[in-house]
Amino acid sequence: MEVHHVTEDAETFTCNAYLVEGERTTLVDAGSWDGVVEEIRSHIDELDAVAMTHQHGDHVEQLEAVCEAFDPEVYAYDHHPQRDHAIEDGDTIQIGDEEFDVVYTPGHSDDHVSFVSETTLFSGDVVVHDDGAFDYGSFGRTDMAGQSRERLIESIEDLLERMPEGVEHMYAGHGDVFHGDVRDVVETALERAEKREPKYPDE
Repeated sequence: MEVHHVTEDAETFTCNAYLVEGERTTLVDAGSWDGVVEEIRSHIDELDAVAMTHQHGDHVEQLEAVCEAFDPEVYAYDHHPQRDHAIEDGDTIQIGDEEFDVVYTPGHSDDHVSFVSETTLFSGDVVVHDDGAFDYGSFGRTDMAGQSRERLIESIEDLLERMPEGVEHMYAGHGDVFHGDVRDVVETALERAEKREPKYPDE
């Protein structure tokens, strides 16, 4: 499965947005970088779908521009003016050439979902590899209104329960892409989250 990190060159704050080429070419999150449409065009001419992990501004700001440029089908948990298909926990969605399970993973946001296949995890902000707070296993912040550390912990536990053995690729909403033992990274994030200490010193 060929995955392009299409916000990698952004010089402004954005999430990581991933273009997955294949039978159903899909963008996972749209980001907030105004160069994302041009970057997508450098790889493909047609975009079949956009799959949203959640709708924080850094993930969704460029969704309208992406839809205007490519007219993809949009999948999201919560309502959005651009949404074509509502997705729920337990649904499946094709991203590239693989079928992914939709796992509802709130805590960082009420509408957060993760996408997991036999080989790959798109984790959004629930779990990341590294993000400046921790290396090798970090988790989404939970100190802002509407967020919950307790619910995030439950979500990471659910994700581990639902994630097949042998997942080797992790594409998170922030930080670096990770290839290796994804389960170990997620378990490390869970251990850190369970300490219930502030993620950032100023929390």
